[in-house]
Amino acid sequence: MPPPQPSWGPPPPGYGPYPGMPPRRKSNGPMIALILGGVVILGLGAVGVFAATLNNKVKDTGYSAYTTQSPTFSLPTTTDTPTETSAPARPSASRTPSAPPTPAGPKAVYALADHPFLKPGFGANTISGCNLPAMDYSPAGQDRYLRAALPCIESMWKPAMNAANLPYQPVELHIITESAQYPCGTVRPDQTARYCQGGIYWTANAYAAERNPNNPNHPGKYLGQLAHEYGHHIQWLTGMLKASDRAQYDAGGWDTPKGLDLNRRMELQATCFGGMSLAPLSHGAIPIDVIRVALTDAGNRGDYDIYPTKDHGTPQNNASWVDRGYKSNKASECNTWAADPGAVS
Repeated sequence: MPPPQPSWGPPPPGYGPYPGMPPRRKSNGPMIALILGGVVILGLGAVGVFAATLNNKVKDTGYSAYTTQSPTFSLPTTTDTPTETSAPARPSASRTPSAPPTPAGPKAVYALADHPFLKPGFGANTISGCNLPAMDYSPAGQDRYLRAALPCIESMWKPAMNAANLPYQPVELHIITESAQYPCGTVRPDQTARYCQGGIYWTANAYAAERNPNNPNHPGKYLGQLAHEYGHHIQWLTGMLKASDRAQYDAGGWDTPKGLDLNRRMELQATCFGGMSLAPLSHGAIPIDVIRVALTDAGNRGDYDIYPTKDHGTPQNNASWVDRGYKSNKASECNTWAADPGAVS
């Protein structure tokens, strides 16, 4: 059977929580500087800012243990200094805050294989029901269907995020029917859905136009793809997506051998998290045939041989990871960052 239409492409610039980062970092050896008056001063200032930025990043030690840490700042304690008067000087007293400091809330952890969310114990909660409308394949119908499914998915994942002391916020859904600018660049209506900074950009016409035996127009296809994009939302909330972006940058770019390996691990983890989203829904929340088609559709997507760029993993590996997430419903089973190379090829 023919593969699905090409649906993958290079990650958009700034894919993840910090748009605008250069796509690659590489050393080109010494460069000859042209010194022209005041340009010297500006150039030195720019070099100083760039060096400070690099010094604040943890160096790449291999993505199996890649972590990042934001710099911390503290203010010195301020004391009252006695002034010279005719009266005797009084001892200085330290100033104390008028109210206790606000306790720190949940924060994302910028790590990959060693991320705490990938330790045993975290999974999507089972729900009793999910009332999805009849599927209408128009953009408006897809919008209604997906918006009805999202609260079900979110109600399964929020408790796991809270238990892991990680931040949570609902995802935003945007239906795209024409080329548009979004925080990560440009999204075209003929592409598959995109995720960026808390939002799913859903290209409704692209899915409705898919016509081959591997991708029947069935509600399960839409639910499965929504589950995959929501998997990217979990990566973003936990901090894994940002850590992956930084690791790709340190590797020299997403299209280097290591960068592509990281991209496949990131996409296959989203597929595995998508399987976890489908697992609780299979206990009577929605018809089981919708779940079956969703799983099959995930296994029919990926880097077929006809595609020159291998950045999403083979269809066989996509099928393996979505099945693994679905059968285990454990985030620890979705640690693609620690998987053998063959499992993420």
